[in-house]
Amino acid sequence: MRRPFHDLSRSWPYVLGASLIFLLAVMGISLGFGAVTFRAQDLWAWVSGSADAQTQLILNHLRLPRTLLAALVGALLAICGTATQGLFRNSLADPSLIGVSAGAAAGAGGVIVFLNHVQWNLWGLSLVSLGAFASGLLVVWFVYRLASGVTGTSVTTMLLAGIAFTFLAGALTGLLEFIADNDMLRRISLWRMGGLEGAEATRIALMAVITAIILSILLRQRRALNALLLGESEARYLGIDVQKLQRTVIICVALGMGVCVAVAGTISFIGLVVPHMVRMLTGPDHRYVLPLSAVTGAILLVVADAFARTVMAPTELPVGLVTAFIGAPVFISLLRQRGYAGIGA
Repeated sequence: MRRPFHDLSRSWPYVLGASLIFLLAVMGISLGFGAVTFRAQDLWAWVSGSADAQTQLILNHLRLPRTLLAALVGALLAICGTATQGLFRNSLADPSLIGVSAGAAAGAGGVIVFLNHVQWNLWGLSLVSLGAFASGLLVVWFVYRLASGVTGTSVTTMLLAGIAFTFLAGALTGLLEFIADNDMLRRISLWRMGGLEGAEATRIALMAVITAIILSILLRQRRALNALLLGESEARYLGIDVQKLQRTVIICVALGMGVCVAVAGTISFIGLVVPHMVRMLTGPDHRYVLPLSAVTGAILLVVADAFARTVMAPTELPVGLVTAFIGAPVFISLLRQRGYAGIGA
């Protein structure tokens, strides 16, 4: 297996610049895929302003907003995954471990079943999205309160509480599906599969602001996160306020995952696979893992969304299914390479 590049201090600007250029290239190429396929000359005509009205309509109002939203959601999911793995000191950790995804699904299901006819929007988010966001944060708050005591916050207790609330929220979602009618059941199912169909300027702006804020906060904590990898006692010895760091990471992950789930539904594996892959190349230093995971997560979700639009065109697959189909085999392969698999490793 290729050795990690632990020291990227000299080449880091070039690595980050190349990855950003590659992201822009992937986003540009993805604009051509979908129920209507555009060739390179069609895209160039659109860029130059000489495209026909139909091409401008599709690209300006459908493909471009959706691609931008995919990049932002993918980046934020990967950032949250990186922070979660740093918090738990485990590269197999996932943001859903603290219960935010399951709580959001239960909240969305509750709004669909009990407030089906209420139409209300805030900042481009529907009532279903707002219900998912609020319930996801509520579950994380309960998990955090259970894990906190006079001696600080126990990561192990947080993990166990997150698993317990995940099962509880899953049972509540199952109950809601049981009492829902056919139309409600289909809406709940499609929402849980994830999708980027609701891309619009307000949602893109909201995602851009939240992503920038969370990334900047976590980057300021990069040295503390690196110290935490040594263990909580060692981090305290190095002068790190571990409880404050844990609280900051939990708030950022809860907010980021809540917004992602509210905007795009449940999209799996991005927050788990991407940081794991990046760490295999860069090593564990959060100075490099956080920004490069953001770019890689954006690339992966843009590719997955283009695939979702194309593979069964004109029908679109839920993008959450595509990320699961892509992420599961990739992650199994990574586990075998790292020696986590017991048989044949």
